[in-house]
Amino acid sequence: MDIATTTARFFLAAVVILLTCRVVVMAARRIGQPPVVGEMIAGVLLGPSLLGLLLPGVQDWLFPDAVRPMLYVVSHIGLVAFMFEVGHQFAKHKVRGLGRPAGAVSLAGVTAPLLLGVALILVTQGHVDALKEGVPIGVSALFVGVTLAITAFPMLARIISERNLTHTRQGSLSLAAGALDDGVAWILLALTIGLATGDPNRILVTAGGSLLFILVLWFVGKPVLAWIMSRPGMAMEHLVLATAVVLFAAAWWTDLIGLYSVFGGFCLGFIFPRGERADGVVSSISSVTKVVFLPLFFAYSGLNTSFGLLFTVPLMLLAFGSIAVAVIGKFGACWAAARLTGETNHTAMRVGVLMNARGLMQLIALNVGLQVGIVTQALFSVLVLVAIVTTMMTAPWLSLLDRRAERRQAKRDMSEAAAG
Repeated sequence: MDIATTTARFFLAAVVILLTCRVVVMAARRIGQPPVVGEMIAGVLLGPSLLGLLLPGVQDWLFPDAVRPMLYVVSHIGLVAFMFEVGHQFAKHKVRGLGRPAGAVSLAGVTAPLLLGVALILVTQGHVDALKEGVPIGVSALFVGVTLAITAFPMLARIISERNLTHTRQGSLSLAAGALDDGVAWILLALTIGLATGDPNRILVTAGGSLLFILVLWFVGKPVLAWIMSRPGMAMEHLVLATAVVLFAAAWWTDLIGLYSVFGGFCLGFIFPRGERADGVVSSISSVTKVVFLPLFFAYSGLNTSFGLLFTVPLMLLAFGSIAVAVIGKFGACWAAARLTGETNHTAMRVGVLMNARGLMQLIALNVGLQVGIVTQALFSVLVLVAIVTTMMTAPWLSLLDRRAERRQAKRDMSEAAAG
């Protein structure tokens, strides 16, 4: 296939992806699910799990091997831009007056699923054919544990905003704990990628390059960007261009040192200036990213997800075990930590539910693992299922808790009225 034909087929594939995502997102909203759930499901539907199963010829024609690298590159431009926004949001949600409970919830929410995920892989080793040959068992186990420890911080913030929970105790605590939680998880993921190489020199390059990157970003990038954003009369298009140049440079460097491009986007967003103009730049970049580029990423992830691989007893058991470990480890640990630090059961339950969602963040981590060769297609599919299930649970679970709380309050009101 020549380059002109490949380009034309790419645009056709993009049309199919965007329309499919929009239709499934509309259906997801009707049942109370956030857009990210619809986009995740749409990506899976376009892959071998459904389209490839029912109409393999159509799927091969729509997404030929020549088009997939283009999908990867274009979607990862959007992914880097999205992580830039996540880093910017992350830095906004500082822990104010919530240090002890947020720290405890975050520590529990990372440690429990991490250890349970590691234990699950160690226990099932040799019984389930899901691990990558040549990858040390410790690296595979650590990777699974880290992906189960991740919280969907952007989605968590969005749900809290949509439900008007921003100024509530559970909303503030969840945001603070989620921010800490994901920060630790991404550091652990970077460590896992370094260990996966098995080359001490490569680990040193990654560690040294990361340190250099952070120092340059903090002492050079931060003041330079602050100066650019504060210049009077600077047109928005020039501000966006300057930001994009720095963003792509950060993505290039972190990819070069083996850290992966999403870390570059996240770190730049974290140190990016605050203020009306800077927020306008982030908004300008993120609006197109969410509507156009992220659906391409979901589709690319879906093309690597085959739930048909799970139709064996061992892999089905691994999938159910992973979901159980994910929910018990994240919800259970966060709920218990919140209760132990003095939070009410009302607050602790909702914090646990919010922290349990993995969403897009786990998909990003899984694609990192797939790119560096840590996971197999089967394990990738298992963990995608975990991401979808835990994300879909969030909205109905919160609604159930709210209905129960309303019924209890109604009973109390009736009792007080009768007593009065």
